Amino acid sequence: MCTNYAPVQRQLLRDVFGVEPPPLDYPPETWPDYAAPIIVGNGDGARQALVGTFGMVPKTRIPPGVAKFDTTNARSETVGEKRSFSGPWKKGQLCLVPASSFYEPFYAEGQAKSVRWRIWLKDEPEFAIAGLWRDWPDGAYSFTMLTINSDKHPLMNRFHAPGKEKRMIVILPRAEWDDWLTCRDPERARSFMRPYPSELMAAEPAPRPWRIQ
Repeated sequence: MCTNYAPVQRQLLRDVFGVEPPPLDYPPETWPDYAAPIIVGNGDGARQALVGTFGMVPKTRIPPGVAKFDTTNARSETVGEKRSFSGPWKKGQLCLVPASSFYEPFYAEGQAKSVRWRIWLKDEPEFAIAGLWRDWPDGAYSFTMLTINSDKHPLMNRFHAPGKEKRMIVILPRAEWDDWLTCRDPERARSFMRPYPSELMAAEPAPRPWRIQ
């Protein structure tokens, strides 16, 4: 799963994604409950940028007395069944999450503590992660990233805690961005759930000694 990534900055939203940046100043890294840009289809085939909170159900939206739960990622296998995601999934509320890199924990053999690694695409300085979005009655938006199993992926199977299932986000090839945004059929949407080729990806240690919550 991915809970930390580097969003694409404003000028690149114009130059690469062809959208007008939303009125938002956002930090160079996104964590759960941070606001960041997402791209949706506006109904006539054009792309539109919105500001969304990272996490389908932000912590501030969880009712009092209910234990906090993480909705930054949605498993593609069960996204249509889980209450937090099923409504937007069935409505085809698909989005692009523009990114320049993302981060995952790497556990060296015999080490109990992880080291953060940065992952990016070799020939695509900016790329799009398959996302799902929803709106709220007060006009706010939130989003999640879709994930697939990566047990057999030569790169992504190196991350996350030993003994845990390996997962990776779905990175959409540039030629498929508009097909994803205009897809309204949940079964067809599943056809986009493919691992990105490992030979087109790169990774390196990127430890961070502190984090502002």
